[in-house]
Amino acid sequence: MSAVTRPLPHVQARKAHPRKAIRTALRYSLLVVILLFAVFPFLWTLAIAVTDKTSGVNIYDFPASLFPRHVTLQNFVQVYQTFELGKYIWNSVSITVMTVVGTLLISALAAYPLARFRFPGRQLIFGVIVATLVLPGETTFIVNTLTLKGLGLLGTHLGVVLPTVAGAFGIFLMRQAFLAVPTSLLEAARLDGAGEFTILTRIMLPLSRPSQAALGIFTLVTSWNAYFWPMLVLSATPDKMPLSVAVLKLKGQFSYDPFNIAAGALVMMVPVLLVFLLAQKLFMRGLDGAVK
Repeated sequence: MSAVTRPLPHVQARKAHPRKAIRTALRYSLLVVILLFAVFPFLWTLAIAVTDKTSGVNIYDFPASLFPRHVTLQNFVQVYQTFELGKYIWNSVSITVMTVVGTLLISALAAYPLARFRFPGRQLIFGVIVATLVLPGETTFIVNTLTLKGLGLLGTHLGVVLPTVAGAFGIFLMRQAFLAVPTSLLEAARLDGAGEFTILTRIMLPLSRPSQAALGIFTLVTSWNAYFWPMLVLSATPDKMPLSVAVLKLKGQFSYDPFNIAAGALVMMVPVLLVFLLAQKLFMRGLDGAVK
């Protein structure tokens, strides 16, 4: 009988190596394509914002408009001086800070009993809260507007903030973080005479800081970029509009000057982009803890 010849291990490795390299190349190629689609609008806006409008450049001359010949910051200066950009930036900061603080506070206070207390209907209440995630936010606009009108809060920053601080996502995220805290640690604290408020502030919150950071970043980005709800609440007080709403006035303010519009849009995008890039590790850690 003739012996059956088998390929040597190093020969098999050589055959498998090109396949692995091809799969890796295809995977990275797909990621690069996705990255280009994601960052292209920002890069084009940045190129238009720093282009000298007096050079006679046509922004629709693609791809030449992606590479400005004459770079200038005059568009940003003109927008800031003529449009009173500082006022609208302060409005956005005020609304965003109140929203982030309120969301963290309400989410923690609501999530703690849902995670650690035992009472009838606990799972039903949590299920109803989570079910609201599938509802579009527009379904509550009419009710919230009528409620704010009755409270006299229409046209105020507080009116923009209050209906948004008790979100289902924040409660869900903090509940998952509180469930990850060992029960033995809470029992030891109760044996030492600690009350529930002490346990929440001294144990639960310090141990769930990554989830708090993730929720804070998510809320910051959402609140800073919100458009329709702030526009609806502050329609009677245009001086209190946030930057996300007021930036659309650039279209009429400068007779549709695309260079100034791009500069205003960039000013609105850069702060939250920097915050997310600097804190993305905390954001991912917080979401990872919630998934566990």
